[in-house]
Amino acid sequence: MPITIRQDITYTLLKKINETGRGMHEVHFHQADFPGHQITIAEFLGHLDYLNQNHYINAEFTGNAYATQEDVPDLIHPQEIDLRIANTYGAPDGPLPHLITFKQAEMTEKGQKLLEKLEVNQPQVAETKPSVAIADKNLPFLEKIMAKSGLTDIFDARDLTEVVFRVMRDLMTTEAADRVEAELHEAAEITKDKSLQLEIADLWHDTNPIVAFLSRVRPPLQPTGIFRGIDSDLFLFRVANEGGMPPNTDAEQVIKAVFSATKDELSPERIQEISTWLPERIRQFWEEA
Repeated sequence: MPITIRQDITYTLLKKINETGRGMHEVHFHQADFPGHQITIAEFLGHLDYLNQNHYINAEFTGNAYATQEDVPDLIHPQEIDLRIANTYGAPDGPLPHLITFKQAEMTEKGQKLLEKLEVNQPQVAETKPSVAIADKNLPFLEKIMAKSGLTDIFDARDLTEVVFRVMRDLMTTEAADRVEAELHEAAEITKDKSLQLEIADLWHDTNPIVAFLSRVRPPLQPTGIFRGIDSDLFLFRVANEGGMPPNTDAEQVIKAVFSATKDELSPERIQEISTWLPERIRQFWEEA
């Protein structure tokens, strides 16, 4: 069963790893590290797994992190969590199968930046489990889109964002598109991967130079008279078919995710201006994002 990634737990884990050393080093967590947290063992390891898989930390485990109930169960001392725990979502508390050891970890540059953002507004301990994932405002742009769209590959998020932006831009005058681009000079992803070292503005402008050039010389593709232009159906069709949409991914959900992340980067004036260019149903997505 999936877990919700919580800000308070994420902050506590990153802070402890950061404070206990530099480079790869042993980290031991105790129950006292989580005062007031309503957290199960499965949630604890699930958060560590999330941070490791998304390169906020580098972690070294021993044992089978995804053990089955065929393994011999054991008990964890109730006063201490030393990471000799099983990553099983079927048994969040009590006896867990196949203990593993979290041998050592280190913060990555990406994790350090996330911790710095969380330090600015330190998350409060949740009294109850929140229904949303870690606050979008604290995630890099492309990861916000992944979180809300259901996409599991960051390169798909990049490519589909560029398609959504392309169709949006095709509806607008060059001057209006330039005003949007001027507000999007933020990193799209915090990474050492050169193929992802982009500003959001690069995605808006279009990384394909031919497409970027054509966008500047063509008139807005607005429906007028007998000219269909880009209506809501065509907007959805283009996003679904121009970007290599992964199987079982919904174009509408991707559009909404891109809209939500983009609005976080724009002034109220630009948000309102973009709304005036969008066809009716797509405008509704934009306003609700």
